Amino acid sequence: MADTATQSKSGARLTRRALIAGASASGLGAALAAPALAQKLIDLGLPGGPSLRPMEPAFPGKRDMIVQRIRPPLLEAPMDAFREGLITPNDRMFVRWNWDMPTAVKAAEHRVAVGGAVKAPVSLTLDDIAAAGEHVEVVAINQCAGNGRGLSEPRVTGTQWGNGAMGCAKWTGVRLKDVLAKAGVKEGATRVRFAGLDVPLTDGAPQFIKSIPMDIAMRDDVLVAWGMNGEALPLLHGYPLRIVVPGWFSTYWVKMLSTIEVLTGEDDSYYVAKSYRIPARPITPEEKDFDTVSITTMPPRAFITSHADGGVVARGKPVTLEGIAMGGDAALAKVDLVGDGWEVPCTLGPDEGPYAFRRWSVTIPQVAQDLANIGVRAANATGAVQPEALNWNPSGYARNVIERITLRAQ
Repeated sequence: MADTATQSKSGARLTRRALIAGASASGLGAALAAPALAQKLIDLGLPGGPSLRPMEPAFPGKRDMIVQRIRPPLLEAPMDAFREGLITPNDRMFVRWNWDMPTAVKAAEHRVAVGGAVKAPVSLTLDDIAAAGEHVEVVAINQCAGNGRGLSEPRVTGTQWGNGAMGCAKWTGVRLKDVLAKAGVKEGATRVRFAGLDVPLTDGAPQFIKSIPMDIAMRDDVLVAWGMNGEALPLLHGYPLRIVVPGWFSTYWVKMLSTIEVLTGEDDSYYVAKSYRIPARPITPEEKDFDTVSITTMPPRAFITSHADGGVVARGKPVTLEGIAMGGDAALAKVDLVGDGWEVPCTLGPDEGPYAFRRWSVTIPQVAQDLANIGVRAANATGAVQPEALNWNPSGYARNVIERITLRAQ
């Protein structure tokens, strides 16, 4: 998949900023200590309620974010962040931490330990990482596995996200396989496991560590990244280094990377063997006994961003609808506007790569009546298509049902 990872023209500049400047989160401590109540609220329209979320306190480097939790920070982008362009600005990218994150990292002291089933364990500085191989850029969507969980019916446990726990960025770094080559992978290796600097908030809680199969780790577009949209990774997004796995949910994109471990068997750690799992087959909410499989790749999704549910359009006039779509783990193939018993193909915008957002648009020549229960349906190059009905699961993972709205004609 070398064509999805291009050589970085700004790699040297990013390297200097990420490896020399260091990082601290000015004001982050104050944000983490701020009271949960705020006056500025947004209604996410969650069917199970409560729907209101604060837009405060403000976190450093962020603007107009939905605060789902203060510590560890969970910040959601409002849908208006996706109305223009394909790239999500750093200050509108969602934030998700499982455990407590450091409020400062000293670049000169940071090391990444590479061990396990390797020929020679190494402890790499940031300069070592930057020198491990060619600097590449990949445009890819970072999406929480629970994005849209709050829209599940019946309601499920976990953070009640709307649909803003996602974003698309240009990531800069070196290929993971080039970093692994610094230690040399032994025969029989099956998976590569990652840990960061975040620590559990309670004694005895499991460390957040994740792993990916060896064949995924060796892809040309899987990165150890230090750059995000032409800048050093912000602290909230994992400075100084994070894993980038295009097409896979962000639970595998481990932030503040500190440890890489090569495994020769299955991964029995909590967040692989016990958590971030879905039923192996479709189930009903009443079922309790079923096998599970790990959440891995993202399915296709599409959203209307030009109009909100309940919006007004002019009767007798044309209307143009616009939005974004993703193919998930494969290139987006098509997007259709769908209603009750009808569908219209949409026009796709520029293609920034198989793992990026694409914009779509469609014009209805004349609005004769309310546009009731309309949505957009995405399909990818492998034939995966968004379903009409929700594939419910008890954790609300991997939501990709067609999202529908109604527009009133006046």
